[in-house]
Amino acid sequence: MKKRDESYFAVVRQKLFSHKAAVVGMALLILEVILVVILPPLMKLDPITSDYGAVNAVPGGAHLLGTDAIGRDIFARLVFGGRTSLLVGLLSTLISCALGVPLGVAAGYCRGRVETAVMRAADIFMSFPSIVMILVLVSVLGPSVWSVTLVIGVLGWTQFARLIYASVLSVMQEEYIASARAVGTRTLGTILRYVLPNAVAPILIALTLHLAEAILTESSLSFLGLGVQPPQASWGNMLHDAQSLTVLSRRPWIWLPPGIAILATVLSINFLGDGLRDALDPKQM
Repeated sequence: MKKRDESYFAVVRQKLFSHKAAVVGMALLILEVILVVILPPLMKLDPITSDYGAVNAVPGGAHLLGTDAIGRDIFARLVFGGRTSLLVGLLSTLISCALGVPLGVAAGYCRGRVETAVMRAADIFMSFPSIVMILVLVSVLGPSVWSVTLVIGVLGWTQFARLIYASVLSVMQEEYIASARAVGTRTLGTILRYVLPNAVAPILIALTLHLAEAILTESSLSFLGLGVQPPQASWGNMLHDAQSLTVLSRRPWIWLPPGIAILATVLSINFLGDGLRDALDPKQM
């Protein structure tokens, strides 16, 4: 069994690293994480303090990417905004997964009333427009990094629950599940040893999709003024500062860097998700 598992993971790893777009996406994400962690203390970046002698300064000199309308350094805000967006995306995805996976497994394994309760709850959550629900809940809780993270995470559980539920239903038809039950394996042991390992592949792919979606949602909320609040930096509220025609046409250094950062990050995550999907597809083994 161990050799078989090692062989399976070796094939998955080989297929993933042979997917050029996935490798590029993975490299960009790793580089981005390293930069947002290392650069602030290394370069002593300050995203809040204004340089009133260099308001709307063009890129160059002391300000690598220029400054905004109140003299804040765009490069510093871009790096700290990356920290915020990645933090919100990662934590909200983990919250959604932590809620959805156990509920989906319980619904698929226990069936009956548990299945009905979980799936109907998922249907109710999915019947409301997600962006409207997020806007309402963030308004009630108050816009901040933690409220945005919590709301996106809690409302995103249905995607994981439905995916793992479908996978568990498929796995439950396999003979090794009946064999495990026949020899007296307990419910928790059956789930952890036989059900989850064989049903988790779709969840790994969904993690990447949800991460990209969460980053876009946070950026949208911050752009609308209901997400991360100034002076704390995020890519979304950096774009919020570029809503005037004058800024869009004459000061592209204010909105272009966060726009490119969002685009590059989401594309990288999607490329990685595509690579995982192809690598984990048993039909392509």
